Amino acid sequence: MSLFRPRAAGLSGVLGTLAALICAVITVPSPAYAATPTVLYASPSGSGSTCSLSAPCSLDGAKSKVAGLAPGMAADIDVYLRGGTYRRSQAFALGPSDSGRNGHTVVYAAYQGEKPVLSGATKVSGFSLFDSGKNIYRAAVPAGTQSRQLFVDGVRAQRARGPLNPSGFTLSGAGFTTSDSSYTSFTNASSVEIVNNNAWKQMRCPLASITAPSGGGSSLNVDPACFRNNNTSVPNRGFPFNGAGLPKLSSITYVENAYQLLDAPGEFYLDSSAGFLYYKPRSGEDLSTADVELPTTETLLNVSGTPGHLAPVNDTDPAITYTGSWSSSSGRNLGDLYNDVHATTTNGDSVSYTFTGTGIDVLSETNSDEGGIDVSIDGARVQSVSASGSSRLAQQVVASVSGLAKGRHTIKLVKTGGTSMLLDGFTVVPDTITPAHDIAFQGLTFACTTWTLPSTAGYIDNQAGVLWDPGSSNAPIRIPAAVQVHRGSNITFTGNEITHTGGTGIDLADGTQASTITGNFIHDTSGGGVSVGEVDDYYLTDTHRMTTGDTVTQNWISDVGRDYSDAVGIWAGYTRDLTVSHNDIGHTSYSGMSVGWGWGYASPCSMQSAQGLHTCAHGTIYAGGNQVLNNHVHDVMNVLYDGGPVYTNGGQGNGDGSTASVLAGNLVEVGNHTNNMLYQDEGSSYWNTHDNVSRIVGGNWIGMWTPTIHDINIHDNYSDTTNYRNSGTDITFNQATIVSGGAWPSAARDIIAAAGPDAAHQPLSGWIDDDDTAISYTGSWTANGNRGAGDYEDAVHATKTNGDTASLTFTGTGVSVIGEKNTDQGQVEVLIDGTSKGLVDTDATTRRAQVVIYSTSGLSAGSHTVQFVKRSGTWATLDGFETARVANDTAASIAYTGGSWHYYANRGLGDHQDDVHAATTNGDSATVTFTGTAISLVTETNSDEGTIAVSLDGASKGAVNASSASRQAQQTVYSVSGLPLGRHTLTLTKTGGTYLVIDRFDVG
Repeated sequence: MSLFRPRAAGLSGVLGTLAALICAVITVPSPAYAATPTVLYASPSGSGSTCSLSAPCSLDGAKSKVAGLAPGMAADIDVYLRGGTYRRSQAFALGPSDSGRNGHTVVYAAYQGEKPVLSGATKVSGFSLFDSGKNIYRAAVPAGTQSRQLFVDGVRAQRARGPLNPSGFTLSGAGFTTSDSSYTSFTNASSVEIVNNNAWKQMRCPLASITAPSGGGSSLNVDPACFRNNNTSVPNRGFPFNGAGLPKLSSITYVENAYQLLDAPGEFYLDSSAGFLYYKPRSGEDLSTADVELPTTETLLNVSGTPGHLAPVNDTDPAITYTGSWSSSSGRNLGDLYNDVHATTTNGDSVSYTFTGTGIDVLSETNSDEGGIDVSIDGARVQSVSASGSSRLAQQVVASVSGLAKGRHTIKLVKTGGTSMLLDGFTVVPDTITPAHDIAFQGLTFACTTWTLPSTAGYIDNQAGVLWDPGSSNAPIRIPAAVQVHRGSNITFTGNEITHTGGTGIDLADGTQASTITGNFIHDTSGGGVSVGEVDDYYLTDTHRMTTGDTVTQNWISDVGRDYSDAVGIWAGYTRDLTVSHNDIGHTSYSGMSVGWGWGYASPCSMQSAQGLHTCAHGTIYAGGNQVLNNHVHDVMNVLYDGGPVYTNGGQGNGDGSTASVLAGNLVEVGNHTNNMLYQDEGSSYWNTHDNVSRIVGGNWIGMWTPTIHDINIHDNYSDTTNYRNSGTDITFNQATIVSGGAWPSAARDIIAAAGPDAAHQPLSGWIDDDDTAISYTGSWTANGNRGAGDYEDAVHATKTNGDTASLTFTGTGVSVIGEKNTDQGQVEVLIDGTSKGLVDTDATTRRAQVVIYSTSGLSAGSHTVQFVKRSGTWATLDGFETARVANDTAASIAYTGGSWHYYANRGLGDHQDDVHAATTNGDSATVTFTGTAISLVTETNSDEGTIAVSLDGASKGAVNASSASRQAQQTVYSVSGLPLGRHTLTLTKTGGTYLVIDRFDVG
């Protein structure tokens, strides 16, 4: 026990002194997967069937082993993935047979201190200089390779792209003409795409050809089918699929994907037919050593139960047989599926449909003129139902049959009463409802996917990453995800990273229930971050098929919509009892969060009429009971318009109070093109919206623009603008507490402090970005994203008012102020702990981004406050602070793994804050995730200390030794610097000596 011996104390004194000094002993529990009886191991090159640490399986081999063990599970089964890259040409697929049993879970987890990466990319090498004048390199790839993304040394490359909003184009027929004849030299014209960002939509179409008009110049001729769907016949199915606005592809925002556009460093072009990849390297990139990853796989993980996605069959389906005096009616505009129904007025008339499955729903209309229906299955009457109702409701499940033996069946409906009987469609349940269930994923990385549908069909946008499928009667489809769950139950994702995707990050789809997405880092996605629910199951009455009880919490989601600008950070369609809480969502092209669907479909006809709608498309939806709580949503709407940090759509609940939804405790800031910070759009209803903070508001702090928005209770909110819009119906509106100059009252400060992930899910941060909640702004600050000026995360805060301040209180030994120098900048003053450090001149002849304006070091290892004050010039600009942060061993973001860790306080041995954590068992570890460029372990060295294995970002960095002849407190045992600015993970594992001691981490 010499580790804890006070100087000059004997053995008896040691025991007595320890009893007196240890005021608390905390045993930090291991993760649930760390001590279960059944453990398997997988590695990228694994083989065999034993799945042991010495002979790991392949990932698919581990899956087979799990399936064999699962039926008799008496405890969890843990599959540890060793570090390395698992290259997937198809998704790792798990289903009901791979699920947990008997209340236990199958866990796929990263092996301690290692980084397993499931990748959908092919590594490309063999580049040679192709065009020395333009510095373009080329490498061979298999002919026919399809991809829309490329990543070089972990950085997304840009498909070769022309200038933004090019001038001189005129829409002519199904093409765009220009006097610029250079486009006629473009090769592979059918691979070239035009992109139009218009309002809240992004529209893409491939070209059919590029021709030279008789008068000269160029004509970019759009693929006719894509042009029709994005311009002349934009899909418009109405409620509950879309609203009235129909932005069209009417201009060119940019032209993409031609070799001739390859003119900027970091751009690439893939000539699929010829089998060549072209790339123009950035400064400092060496393609002979660079890691060049070309994604070719769409989905990396697919967890799927049965029956999967369910879509109604319309009443016009040729397999439906009508007997009697039926008539068809289309264009009623009453909310019917595909805007049509079949109807009869004669009792005894019937309709039959033969299907293969285990159940079926009958979709019809309820109304006062509807009546009785006899339902038969395979010739036997099983139900008598009534479609009578006090008012018209479209697409109602008037009959539902389940529990049939899987196979071929015939349903027959016979009219028995009422004036009319309608049929709108059938929804077949093809298989028993058997979710994939009780599977967990922890600490894994999913990276490098693509999605190639837009290359052929274009991008036929509806809104927020929901598209139209013209190949399937304009059915709604969604951007696919790298991590996909269909019909899951108790599927959990904890502490994973999802990045560099060609689509969405993670999707809980098709009635997934009681599943959680917690503490993940989701960033750099072409589509959205997280999706939950569907857009075409609104009519469900069977709770077993609904999306219910899911949780999305404590996640960091940023830089989504990199290719498809309409995608959002978190999207939820029709969901019940969904919790979205304590997430950080930032740097998005469109909205930060979109919750709900259906527009005014669930709103009464009187409200639709008040909106000016001439007919009433009115039905019911099952959404409700959703909770949107304590999220930090910032720097959104950087590209598109008509959205906001938090956007809601369609109804919530049924008005009895039991299924109302809550929007509370959220901090929303920096809206860019936002018209409403809290945007309760068409049909939003039964929300309790309270205790939110809106700051640096774009437009209104809250907006409700039309009478179909109704029954929302708005109270106890805070804003820095008085602007709002309330044109809803039965809205209980209380104006926010209006704050000026950043003087937020204590209640608002509490909301700000609690927004976003809690301390246990926050990385230690050396870098504090300008929109971090730790920074306090006073005065008239503004903020802007998408400047393209080289800012960190492409965003800054700025002020034009002398005396405005930005303050940060931090724990550490130094700080740097990061800002901008330019001709419109002037003098700023920096104060440390209230003492002025003088004026700094930020004027410069040219713009320089991410400049160190002021820096100091050597402060005492404690709490300090830095203050940045504008004194002169037109603008003062703040990009962030870089701190030399000191984190004590008690920091909530340090994870201690293993059973021997104990906490010792008041040792009196010179420890930082007079305490340490210590472990005695080899293999026990401490892991810290941090944001910055450097980290050091500062701890004790002593004769009873030993070797420590070091892993950084999943790669072994060898070992360090904390042994010394005598006790030395607060010694730097391991240090690394010069890392790329971003998120990193350091794991320290005890491998020798009696003790591993953790005293503090210094992060820079």
